[in-house]
Amino acid sequence: MIFPEQCKLVGYASTKPCGDKVYFLSRFLVRDTGEGYELLEVTPDPAGSGMMRTIIASKVIATSGETYRYPEKVQIHDRTRLIGLALDTGYHCTIFTGLDEHMTFVLDPDMSGLLKIHVYDVTPPRPSLSACIRELESAGLFGDLSVTFCHHTRDITQVQADVYPCRAAGYTRTLDADPMQGGERVAGCLTGSQFYTECYGKDFVLENICPLESVREEPFIARCCRSEREGIGIYKGKCGAVVHWGASPVQIARVVNELVVQWRAK
Repeated sequence: MIFPEQCKLVGYASTKPCGDKVYFLSRFLVRDTGEGYELLEVTPDPAGSGMMRTIIASKVIATSGETYRYPEKVQIHDRTRLIGLALDTGYHCTIFTGLDEHMTFVLDPDMSGLLKIHVYDVTPPRPSLSACIRELESAGLFGDLSVTFCHHTRDITQVQADVYPCRAAGYTRTLDADPMQGGERVAGCLTGSQFYTECYGKDFVLENICPLESVREEPFIARCCRSEREGIGIYKGKCGAVVHWGASPVQIARVVNELVVQWRAK
């Protein structure tokens, strides 16, 4: 697969205001042949000077019949999505135009080189970790990491219980708002168990809904309300990261980056 790290490496050769010279950073040119777009790989003269350089080598690496220009503008920093879109076209080369009109391309798209990170979360209410990662990914924040995310979101409404964690999730009987009588089956976690024990005793059955209990794959990132669990480590024999229930987008992005660095350094 060829997918330039920077759009500044890709030029659009629709006209020749400087003759056969190209911008000194250009390594690829998109050219309109009249019958479609072709992609060229070029080598500017390394001994040259100035912003525009003479081309000392050039070759077509995707003909117009092998190339598809994606019709919609995209976030060109969301690299994982672009690889997926390029795969869907079925073409040897797919050319993309960014929201800011910059161009890039994917030649011979291949997802196999991406690191898959497993995301564990629960809903309702909003699965904050999973949703935040999707938003950060779509903004292109993880574009240079070469990662893809597999989301595992457990639906708490499917848990058979008498009592649920809190009113925020829309439940009618919850630990945060109702007195307990004893003998309840409680959908909760270590924090909920601790709360019940301190207030009502040990006469209850816990249905553990902590995302960490769902971890089956690595590397992973999961949400947990216990601050002492935050960080990167081994949980249930799997390597991953834990962020607090209320972690901010900045904190989540930082942890994902740290997890990738540590995983690839293994």
